[in-house]
Parts: sequence; structure tokens; C-alpha cells
Amino acid sequence: MKRIGTKALAKAVVFALMAFVLPAGGHAVVLEGVGHGVIQNGDLDRARAAARESALRDVALQYEARINSSDTLNNGVVTDSRLTVSATAKARDVRVISEQQVGNMLRIILQADMSESASCEAGAAAGLKKRVAITGFPLQHPEQAVLGHIDDAGQALPQQLRSRLQQGGRLQVLGASSIHPFHDVANAPTSQAFDNRLSNVVGLARDLDAQFVVTGVIRSLAVEDPSAWGSSVLDRMQRGLGFANRERRLVVDMMVFDGFSGSPVYQQRFSTAGTWDIRAGESDSFGSAGFWQSDYGQAVSASLDEMTLAITDAIRCQPFITRVARVEGKRVTLAAGATAGLRPGDELDLYRSSRYFDAPGAAPELRDSHASVTLNSVHPDFSNGDMPVTGALVNIQRGDMAIIW
Repeated sequence: MKRIGTKALAKAVVFALMAFVLPAGGHAVVLEGVGHGVIQNGDLDRARAAARESALRDVALQYEARINSSDTLNNGVVTDSRLTVSATAKARDVRVISEQQVGNMLRIILQADMSESASCEAGAAAGLKKRVAITGFPLQHPEQAVLGHIDDAGQALPQQLRSRLQQGGRLQVLGASSIHPFHDVANAPTSQAFDNRLSNVVGLARDLDAQFVVTGVIRSLAVEDPSAWGSSVLDRMQRGLGFANRERRLVVDMMVFDGFSGSPVYQQRFSTAGTWDIRAGESDSFGSAGFWQSDYGQAVSASLDEMTLAITDAIRCQPFITRVARVEGKRVTLAAGATAGLRPGDELDLYRSSRYFDAPGAAPELRDSHASVTLNSVHPDFSNGDMPVTGALVNIQRGDMAIIW
């Protein structure tokens, strides 16, 4: 089965450099796209289908390559920063404008009415399990975790996220809770360029062979009224009678990054609060049995459910991307296999990954090679397939990308 969607095409955030100015409100836009197909063994129909799909991808990238960002200022200080990337589109009323054959290459220009799609479930990538690494969430104020001995929250919280995502069954989730990718927790995600790129995310994603990296910072575990937790007889009496303010906060900034470019896919602040009604000895860590039975623990659990849903939604509409591990003539080995949902007969588009000497720190630029690989041998963690031409002819090599939209 060929897994290339033509009505619900998603795009990777690494294509954001191709941004176009779009009208507001999500109205349909008429765009032109150009696509090419190679004619093999005189099979013009197959070349025409390939060229049409390539042209539709061109149109979708034009329409969808845009970034929306917003900052919240409080007394001149950024207190909340959000960045989202549109990742779904629908093509309607597709019309072929011209078709031209030059040698064994077929070139098609088409027009399509593009509009945002409410869901990307029809896309083939939605049925594949993308690899996600979850790092530790460092505490901005560790002293706030002394009450209740919840200083392990930085590792326990992402472990809870990992468990809940695994139960969902839509992602391959890798635990890296012992790793903190931020050098400056207070100003995370680090010093920022325009796209908030987090440079060390790319290396982490490469080491773990992950397409996305989920990370964050626990901004607050503070109690509402520190004076309510005094050790005097009066303080203890007020707590016992319910007169003291025992509310405790949880504030977490969570980010989802594209592992190939280091660019943010999703960023959000989650806040909750609950009554810290745990007596001494009932809980000795973040996430213990006594912790979850408390009012505060139940509030934390509900917030974790929201984070889990946000991660799933942010990643679901992104394309499935894996690295090219080896190229030998026409044979291609990919760094993903059956555990990701790939099957023999699946077809992935091949993209060249390019960097420039004058911008060594920039995200890699992906360029469509107008070639694809059809899988014929799938193993748990890798798969093999064939291209219609040798890798040297389209300059596909180790480190390039294979994509299912």
C-alpha cells in the first residue's frame, strides 16, 4: 500500500523557512505547484501519478509553511511564550495546467484550492508511531520541593508522561529523564533566536534516534501561604482544624521540539493547584501512593493528562520522518521498522538534508529529491527498500531523510 496522502498533507517544521503570506480566517487559497515523475520502462501512468503527488506536496508546503508566535508581557518581562506551526491542509478542485515530457522526465503544473483541514487523521503518517524522547524537567526553585520530599519531581513527572503516552499506543516513547537539556533553567529554552531553536536538542535526538524531543521546566511547586507550615503548636492546630491555607501550586512550561531541526513544534504553560493534605510519613516522593491519593496529587494527575493530550495532538499532524542509514546502489536502509508501523510495500519520499558553511548552526534544509523508496524488507528497528535509480543519481546518502506525509 502506498502511504502518501494527497488530501491531508502535513509538513515538518524544518520547512518553515519557506513561509508565505496567507490570508487570515482559513479561507481557500488557489496555488500552483510543480511536480516531476521519472518514466520507467515506458510506464507513463505511474510517472504521471508520481508527478501529480509531487506537485500536490509543493502546493501543500506553500500553503502550510507558516509560524504563529505570541508573547505575554508583565511589567516588560516575558511571562509566557507560545509558538505554533500549522501542519494540516486540504486540496480541493485540483486542475492540471500543463504536462510536459522531456526525455524520461514528466513535468506537471497544477492548481489547487487549499484550505486548512480540521483533522489530519486521513494522512498516512497519522497511523505510524513516531519516536519521542522525554527528558527531565528541572526545578527552577528546588527549595520549594522540601515540603513533602518531592525533590524527585524533575524525573518523576516526565516518567509519568512517558507512561501515559505509552498507554495511548500512538507513539514510540523513549525515557531520558536523567538528562536536562537546559543550561539556564530560569531563561529556558536558553537564549533564543527567532525560532527559539534549542541547539542541544538536535544532538540528543540524534543520539536517541528520536524524531521529537519533549522537555520542560517545573516553574513552581510553591505553597500559597508559607507561614501556614510553621512548626509551632498554633500552626499545627490551625492546619488540623482546616483554618490554614494549604493550597499548593504546580506550574510547568512544556515544549515539544523537532529533533531534526531543533525548532519548537509546541510550547505551553500548564498550571494547577490543590490542597496539600498529606500528613508526615504518608508520602516520601513525587508520585508515591500517598501523593496520588491527596487532593494535590489528583490535581497534578489531571494536569498530566492535559500535557499528554497536548503532546499527542501536537505530534499527530506532523509527518513521519526517519533517517537514511545506508545507501548501496538502488538499495536504501532506513532507521525505522516494524515497531514504527512500517510494512513491506510502503513508499517513503526521499529528501536531501543540506547545511551551509556560512550558517553552521542553522537547521538543515530539506530538498525533495523527487525519488522514493519502496520497502520490501521490514525488521523491528530498521527496514530496507529500493529506489528506481541509484542513490548517486539523486544524491541520496546516509543522513538524508525519508518521509511519509
